[in-house]
Amino acid sequence: MEATLRWALVTAVAPVAWGTNYYVTREFLPPQHPLYGAAFRALPAGLLLLALARARPHGAWWWKALVLGVLNMGGFFALVYVAAQLLPTSLASTIMATSPLAMILIAWPLLAERPRLAPLSGAAIGIGGVCLMLFAGASGASGAGVLASVAAMVMSSCGYILATRWSRAADRPEVLALTSWQLLAGGALLLPAAALAEGAPPALDAPAALGFGYVSVVATALAFVAWFAGLRHLPASAVGLIGLLNPVTGVLLGTTLAGEILTPRQACGLALVFAGILLGRPARTTPARSGAAGKEEVPPGQGALVPEPGRTGRRCGAATAAPRDPDGRC
Repeated sequence: MEATLRWALVTAVAPVAWGTNYYVTREFLPPQHPLYGAAFRALPAGLLLLALARARPHGAWWWKALVLGVLNMGGFFALVYVAAQLLPTSLASTIMATSPLAMILIAWPLLAERPRLAPLSGAAIGIGGVCLMLFAGASGASGAGVLASVAAMVMSSCGYILATRWSRAADRPEVLALTSWQLLAGGALLLPAAALAEGAPPALDAPAALGFGYVSVVATALAFVAWFAGLRHLPASAVGLIGLLNPVTGVLLGTTLAGEILTPRQACGLALVFAGILLGRPARTTPARSGAAGKEEVPPGQGALVPEPGRTGRRCGAATAAPRDPDGRC
């Protein structure tokens, strides 16, 4: 249970950091260059993580990194840009808040994680809380904007679940490496799109440069590493629900830093979001036993119990100093 709580807290770093991104972007970054902003966010973060990971894609991971880079970074950022241009922020944010439900449903066929009542109920309650906080009506909403927002939500949800599925392979890369590859692939796709749509890149003053530094290092590099680490250690349903902290952080920052007023309706929405996250938290698990033999399950990397005639079972491998016979046995 302690490990589950620890990974839940690690995962929560991502949506909280993404929530701060709204405030930093609005206050410090150039408003007319969202595609360049996304590229400036992704590429430095990818290069930083690549320098730390010191690993390049190998084999099938070349095309897998490209697919994940499109789904989770490049294509996602571009569709969010289109939605932001065509929809009110409240409607776009409400549509994106349905991501936990999408992740639960996509994880069923791809990860064999059957939807459980608690996460589904938690997702419904959490989405209701986000609607209560943000939704201000959909009158005059653009059909193309709604389609772009839904596509961005489905695309990123598919990307997160695919990353989880592929990370279960024997040749899976470390989280740092996989995240860096995705960011670099997505950023490389965003640059030509930005040049076509926005012309020359914007000139950056000192506050904008510092803002991009924060967004790239904290709200992108650190956030995505925490998010993909959570996807490796927690059920997809739990990770998706933790993602609802994103709009919560945006509302709280607007109240504390931007002088916005927290209305009773928003306070009720916050309470519902937290209730949904708690309701959908991962179920407590107990260590598996091997059955009639009564042997404990050995964590990876700690060797195996090797019973031999006349000896009690001992751990054999790097975690023990037990000597080995010439034929390799303890």
